[in-house]
Amino acid sequence: MRRAGERAERLATALDARLPLSQGGSLLRKAFPEHWSFLLGEIALYSFMVLLVTGVWLTLFFEPGMREVVYSGPYAPLRGVLVSQAFDSTLHISFDVRGGLLMRQTHHWAALVFVAAIGLHMLRIFFTGAFRRPREANWAIGVTLFAVSLAEGFAGYSLPDDLLSGTGLRIAQTIMLSIPVVGTYLAFFAFGGQWPGMEIIGRLYALHILLLPGLLIALVTVHLILVFQLKHTQWRGPGHTHRNAVGKPLFPQFAGSSIGLSLTVGGVLVLLAGIAQINPVWNYGPYRADQDSTASQPDWYVGFLEGSLRLVPPWETNFAGHTLMWNVLLPAVVLPFLLFAVLYAYPFVEQRLTGEWHREQYLCDRPRERPVRTGLGVAGAVFYGVLLLAGGNDVIAQTFRVSVNAITWLLRIALVVGPVLAFLVTRWLCRALTAAENERLAEGVPTGEIRQSVTGAYETDHEPVETFRPGAPRRTLTGARTGRPSRTPHAPERPGR
Repeated sequence: MRRAGERAERLATALDARLPLSQGGSLLRKAFPEHWSFLLGEIALYSFMVLLVTGVWLTLFFEPGMREVVYSGPYAPLRGVLVSQAFDSTLHISFDVRGGLLMRQTHHWAALVFVAAIGLHMLRIFFTGAFRRPREANWAIGVTLFAVSLAEGFAGYSLPDDLLSGTGLRIAQTIMLSIPVVGTYLAFFAFGGQWPGMEIIGRLYALHILLLPGLLIALVTVHLILVFQLKHTQWRGPGHTHRNAVGKPLFPQFAGSSIGLSLTVGGVLVLLAGIAQINPVWNYGPYRADQDSTASQPDWYVGFLEGSLRLVPPWETNFAGHTLMWNVLLPAVVLPFLLFAVLYAYPFVEQRLTGEWHREQYLCDRPRERPVRTGLGVAGAVFYGVLLLAGGNDVIAQTFRVSVNAITWLLRIALVVGPVLAFLVTRWLCRALTAAENERLAEGVPTGEIRQSVTGAYETDHEPVETFRPGAPRRTLTGARTGRPSRTPHAPERPGR
């Protein structure tokens, strides 16, 4: 083992000396944290790679046209039905091309996992404070990546021109029309005329395979460059400071584990595509403007927009000859704008309020040590969860045999009250956990042995705390009552603990 390690180190040194990739010959020895939470970004990256590979394959067979043709393929229930070229080519990929259905479903599952991994990665960064100086720019790039991935997912979801995705496009057109003054022009341009138009699929196809992927690749590249340029954040612990990074070197340890993770992600996505059916467009049928499908649900990442549209009452205002549809404009235009504005601005606002904007931060916070930030994050998650539930209020009502109006009003109340309660409960829980941890550090861990004092009282023996979870303090947090993190340096951990 020792000889193998020496050979690997010599190989890394030789490669680093011959490739002008780093300053001071240290790129291949750059340390990466080992905690599992740091792998969420890698899962997003490898899902994106699967998306690119399967997407290139699918472009060889997909026809992004809206001209009607008569379906004559092997799927008997639709044989002889007028369908668009886009829908016909989707069925051709699914039933005629060898491995086509597997590639379609792998592509769709990869899109879902890609967006989910980005979201979880951003939550990890938010709750641990990894967005602080000097990483504000990388946080902004991550938020932009998330927004572009939502648009990319919606564009790809709409391409088959089936009844479900067509319903989504009809909603998208309504959202465009709700924008004051320019809405009608915007919708007319996007769809190439009055609804349903003949251009929208071709334009979405160009966005889906050229513009948006190119933007995603550029953003991912810049994001990775900044990750390499800046030191990684890490959990507090022995030897972990603001001036170093402790973990696996890039080559060969981290590279080996990362390659293994990429193969695992690809294998899981292909396995899901093989055993879990998704987006069976042949069951929905081709889109027709005079039809709609019940229980229409978009992919989960835009489900919150569907829910917001269902919760806002039918408010309209007539002003200067124009009708303002507040029930569409507020939930589908104003709400997403405010959501992303808050995400972009939060790192700068928090650092100004806490006075941390003038110093660099390389050690992760534990969520319990930042009760206000953690409370805000949980409140936002509850807000999103209520909107996501509202997107299926008709399905919930039918499943549980209750009034859809009652479900809608219950979710409206929950949308207002739920985040406030979530913030208060989370803040209290964070402070309670910090206080309990302080007590444990001060008094020690009970040994289970009981002794009697000279006065006759019984006492439990305690021993010092010797095992700690990643990032856990070694001394009492001075900010336990207020929830502010301690500035006291931590005592060194015993070897092997």
